[in-house]
Amino acid sequence: MRGLRRARPERSEDVPAPRGGDGRKSGAGRSGDDPAPRRAEERTAGRRGVPWYVSLPVTLAVILALFLGMANLGWLPGLPNPFAEKTVDRSQPAVLKSVRDMSRYNAATGDFQVIVDLANEAKFLPSAILGTRSLYVGTGSVEAYVDLGKLGPDAVKVSEDRRTASITIPHAQLAEAALDVKRSYMYSQERGLFDRLGDLFSDSSADDQHKVELLAVGKIDKAAKETGLTTTAENNTKAMLTGLLGSLGFTQVTVTVA
Repeated sequence: MRGLRRARPERSEDVPAPRGGDGRKSGAGRSGDDPAPRRAEERTAGRRGVPWYVSLPVTLAVILALFLGMANLGWLPGLPNPFAEKTVDRSQPAVLKSVRDMSRYNAATGDFQVIVDLANEAKFLPSAILGTRSLYVGTGSVEAYVDLGKLGPDAVKVSEDRRTASITIPHAQLAEAALDVKRSYMYSQERGLFDRLGDLFSDSSADDQHKVELLAVGKIDKAAKETGLTTTAENNTKAMLTGLLGSLGFTQVTVTVA
């Protein structure tokens, strides 16, 4: 049996690799043929490709946003709120335009309050689409006065012994209503969709405020004329003049209304 040689085992690299059902080699150990590691390497290469000068501003912006948000919510005690507001009055000082000599005696004052319900409605559209409605609570006052500057030369008569005096005064008048802005306020205001869209280009709320204020002043003036405020003012003026002349030594004082 010396003539027979021992068969050498074939090298592993000479043995063909088994193939799968699709004809590809089943070498699972080779990373080049596995798609999962290839995708991982592509993602790693993509992350490595972002330069530092691009990612740094984004990181700083996120940190700054978190810092400002915590400061605004008061989570950082001891640090000022960067969104805090303050009121700055840059108005110019008031300038005196004129001086008027007043000779009237303010004898009575009436305080009034009125609720103004002003609505602007469209003819063919509902108020939710087009139209406004304002409810305004107006508080103001009206003064009743007697203008003593209108006394003529024969308005005051004094006896020779300076014990009797008679005065004829004019009728009392009503001043214009003065709206108290501190006690007046807009209770509610409803605006349609188109009106709210229009406010983006022009603020019409100031015009509505001015309209209801003028309407409130007019209603207060009308209410004052329907009261007996002028009669009260005339009676108060009579009492004032009687007391004034009585203190000067007159024993009999007669005050009449022209």
